[in-house]
Amino acid sequence: MLLSTIAVSCAVAMTTPPCSSTCTMSETLAGARGEPARDIVEVASAAGDFETLLAAAKAAGLVDVLKSEGPLTVFAPTDAAFAKLPKGTVETLLLPENKGTLAAILTYHVVPGRLMAADVLKKSALDTANGQRAAIAMKTLDGEKVPMIGTAKIIATDIEAPNGVIHVIDSVIIPEKRNIVEIASEASTFHTLLAAAKAAGLVEVLTGDKPLTVLAPTDEAFAKLPAGTVESLLKPENVDTLRKILLYHVVPGRVYADTVVTLKAAPTAAGVEAPIAVKKDAKGKPVVMIDGATVVKTDIDAKNGVIHVIDSVILPD
Repeated sequence: MLLSTIAVSCAVAMTTPPCSSTCTMSETLAGARGEPARDIVEVASAAGDFETLLAAAKAAGLVDVLKSEGPLTVFAPTDAAFAKLPKGTVETLLLPENKGTLAAILTYHVVPGRLMAADVLKKSALDTANGQRAAIAMKTLDGEKVPMIGTAKIIATDIEAPNGVIHVIDSVIIPEKRNIVEIASEASTFHTLLAAAKAAGLVEVLTGDKPLTVLAPTDEAFAKLPAGTVESLLKPENVDTLRKILLYHVVPGRVYADTVVTLKAAPTAAGVEAPIAVKKDAKGKPVVMIDGATVVKTDIDAKNGVIHVIDSVILPD
């Protein structure tokens, strides 16, 4: 197939320097058909190795997006990549009732803007159209350094179309499917936070579709509060106070750590801003503080947002 020829000519793709030759499918197609490729969908269709991807894009209602002016960067799994999924997975995803799930997976393979291989390699993660981030790394596999996005190898790069660029990957990458509450529940260190969210009637908010950033105090963080505080807050008559405290730990939208450190305050869902400061610890490493609480873990992606773990409960004035 046409892709095989391109992959060979791009054998040095994503190394240093990454595929600096004119390795573009659009030019190959122009030579073969006497006309330039019009968009990402046409480029992929002509290659012959992306039939499953194109069928999935159609089922998910994303064809018009891929044919739009963009620009877009698409990390395109080949038919062989889709074939690696467990038996029956593709067929299930193509069912009309799974359109939302399929769209979430496919948009995880799309990054707004035109990012050539050299641009991709400068990143540690990419903000996808899904909302979640996909990690970028050079890993050593079988003694050879290869570029990865998530768990997939990038096997060919810089296949250009007028409305974007395609990088070919050897596996389908799957975004996080659990919501904030499910991730917190499985972590086993947020029992008090989850009990408080339930008492405050906020579980539905934390499992909803609107993206949120949660500053999540651990059980140890709640244990730092004066004796009897948690028990008092969990009483029905204190639900309004509890709700305001918990909403002070929630920021609308998905805000990653590299953005947090640029802010002086976080606009919380409680309607009060939480001050942010970056300090240095005893070893000189930068430490992010949110209203006096130390951020101890960052960028835990969820289907509906991102979690940053903090070591203290923060209280609005």
